[in-house]
Amino acid sequence: MERKYNPEAIEKKWQNFWDKEKLFKVELNSSKEKYYLLEMFPYPSGRIHMGHVRNYSIGDVVARFKMMQGLNVLHPMGWDAFGMPAENAAIKHGSHPAKWTMQNIDEMRRQLKRMGFSYDWDREIATCHPEYYRWEQWLFARMMDRGLVYRKKSIVNYCEPCQTVLANEQVEDGACWRCGTPVVHKDQEGWFFKITDYAAELLEWCDKLPGWPEKVLIMQRNWIGRSEGAKILFGIENSDESIEVFTTRPDTLYGATFMSLAPEHPLALRLSKGTPQETKVRDFVQKVLQQEWENRVGDQAEKEGVFTGAYCINPVTGWRMPIYVANFVLYEYGTGAVMAVPAHDQRDFEFAKKYGLRIVVVIQPEGQPLNAETMTEAYVDPGVLVNSNGFDGTENESAKKAICDKLASENKGGATINYRIRDWGISRQRYWGAPIPIIHCPKCGAVPVPDADLPVVLPVDIEFPTNGRSPLPDLDWWVNVPCPKCGEPARRETDTMDTFVESSWYFDRYACPRYDKGIIDPETNEYWLPVDQYIGGIEHAILHLLYSRFFTKVLRDLGIKKWDEPFTNLLTQGMVIKDGAKMSKSKGNVVDPEELIDRYGADTVRLFCLFAAPPERDLEWTSEGVEGSYRFIGRVWNLVAQLGNYRIPKTAAEDTDRSRQIRRLTHKTIKKVTDDIQNRFHFNTAVAAVMEMANEIGKTMQEEAQPAPAIALALHEAVRSMIILLSPFIPHVCEELWEALGEKPGMVRIPWPSYDPALLEQNQVVLVVQVNGKKRGEIVVSVDASEEEIRTTALEQENVGKFLEGKSIRKTVLVPGRILNLVVG
Repeated sequence: MERKYNPEAIEKKWQNFWDKEKLFKVELNSSKEKYYLLEMFPYPSGRIHMGHVRNYSIGDVVARFKMMQGLNVLHPMGWDAFGMPAENAAIKHGSHPAKWTMQNIDEMRRQLKRMGFSYDWDREIATCHPEYYRWEQWLFARMMDRGLVYRKKSIVNYCEPCQTVLANEQVEDGACWRCGTPVVHKDQEGWFFKITDYAAELLEWCDKLPGWPEKVLIMQRNWIGRSEGAKILFGIENSDESIEVFTTRPDTLYGATFMSLAPEHPLALRLSKGTPQETKVRDFVQKVLQQEWENRVGDQAEKEGVFTGAYCINPVTGWRMPIYVANFVLYEYGTGAVMAVPAHDQRDFEFAKKYGLRIVVVIQPEGQPLNAETMTEAYVDPGVLVNSNGFDGTENESAKKAICDKLASENKGGATINYRIRDWGISRQRYWGAPIPIIHCPKCGAVPVPDADLPVVLPVDIEFPTNGRSPLPDLDWWVNVPCPKCGEPARRETDTMDTFVESSWYFDRYACPRYDKGIIDPETNEYWLPVDQYIGGIEHAILHLLYSRFFTKVLRDLGIKKWDEPFTNLLTQGMVIKDGAKMSKSKGNVVDPEELIDRYGADTVRLFCLFAAPPERDLEWTSEGVEGSYRFIGRVWNLVAQLGNYRIPKTAAEDTDRSRQIRRLTHKTIKKVTDDIQNRFHFNTAVAAVMEMANEIGKTMQEEAQPAPAIALALHEAVRSMIILLSPFIPHVCEELWEALGEKPGMVRIPWPSYDPALLEQNQVVLVVQVNGKKRGEIVVSVDASEEEIRTTALEQENVGKFLEGKSIRKTVLVPGRILNLVVG
């Protein structure tokens, strides 16, 4: 072997070997247990970043470890290739999104291969390929057949810089999840997936995913947002229509004195039309829809509203309730209409005080009457009902069910369950996305494109505009088509699908990437799915993970899959932090992985990412940590070089105390690393254990220039075990060292080492021997040795004896299992 560790030559050599040998190519093999390991696939931005390196290094350790355990490991990679960033980048660079995306894929593939990740590249997919999105277009039609797809006009979240609609889940604190610009609201038609049909099951299964982090499940439970309450119908005065509300406080119904509508509510403008309030309402709605989210609904936001000029009727009191449009009512929650009970809701209280509206107390502490005229804030605690007709004196919790029963008996509402989650709006007014397979016919309506005509291919050979507007509506040759039903002139849908549609089922396609008879090959589906271990950032807890769960349940109900959930186990890794903040170009604290690879090698970069912190924690980037990882690899290299000085005995050698120590440490480390990878994903402590082992090997080699045969044999076992244990972490250098030891390359084919439980039993112990409190030597004794035996063994040590000459032992202090201190004078 070379005298010095040279990562550049070594890594290129072994990457070429792995490619030539197709070492990571995997096929269905029903005789072997499968293991599907997947990291979230990247958007092809053009360069990998340290977050990619960390995520994929974590996955690679697990994949290689499982291969060595003899499992049939599926470890694929592909590209989440559609989306707005490609369009924006293409505009900026005067390119075409398709060309830009393909160039980036080529570059990032090269970079990932340079990291040495164990991907089966034969299964590579890109979601922008027609062969891929053909099947989600097919699925769109099947979902439409089952009533899970519909089109409607609604108030939508709109991002002006991105020039597109956003789903509710893509609005973060009132801003676009991608560019951070505050969203505005527009009245627009679009396509929706009816994810609400699965709200109850999605919530139920949050309790059936023990392999998922609880923090992710909490986020999903909160987003789905199950609430028990009542549906109540308030008839609109002089109309056959009603306003439906959902409330968790039916016990306060007798105190409802006005109605509040969200500005986005369809009735907001319609009720005021033709009244003196029409202009005021229209101006108010327009103003609110342009407001930033926090300025509208935050705790400190001013409660504002405008009277519509219309009234509704309280179904239990008969009161005429003025209908207001209020800025704090959210159309996304409940029905977008709120019965206002100012005596018992603080927002309603402030609103009523501001606009001089009626306040009626209907709940009060028992024996402590409340006066509406002197109240300074709403009373929101438990109590008994008052001013509530036949329910006076009833505890408010008990009254909830009784009032719901009354409403149900009179066909004015009743008990119900509400979910916060709203249907998924998938229409995007951008070019670079999968075309929605619909043709709009004046006679037949919205007609799905027949299966035989799929895929509807996104036109690529076109002039791409530089203003960001989608060119699709202007492509007459593409838009103008005959209706599939009647043959009359019709128009193709020009919206494209939200890119989260592609990422909601890509993991299924990895199992059969070239299958052309359906969305999923039944045979591979049966063998490979579901994903055994999924790895990715917690920032996808709501968007991607929730949508993927929804798609899996839809495919199950279509008879295509039999699994209820897509991912059995989930690991969410932390961020990479530098200078106290997440690495990002905008913060100017980015470290280029490729520059690190050029200087230190891929193995060093991998080792640093794995050793610096547990996967679920944030990783603080430090140059010292990278240097330390590089030095450790050099130390391992030197230990293997020195091993050539220790010949393996040709005949059996009798164990010595030192050889038993080495062997015990070896097997203890094998157990530790195995447990840390398999049970906890604590790669940092696994590496730390191997580092400790390397230190002991080095110490023994220094002390044993001409070791006994048993020690030489123990050292060979220790070094070989060390290389195997490190191979999932730093595979290139371990392949090189393994070959230098005369072993066959391709380490993922080597069985993962087992440990001998008997060697882990501590039947001997190392004691430090002190003279007057200063260390003068070490002895190995039986764990059940008497104090006299320990003392005798210590006195036999040459170095200890030197410090006892001419002195008498006055006292012996024994700390069992640790220290023997001889006090002399």
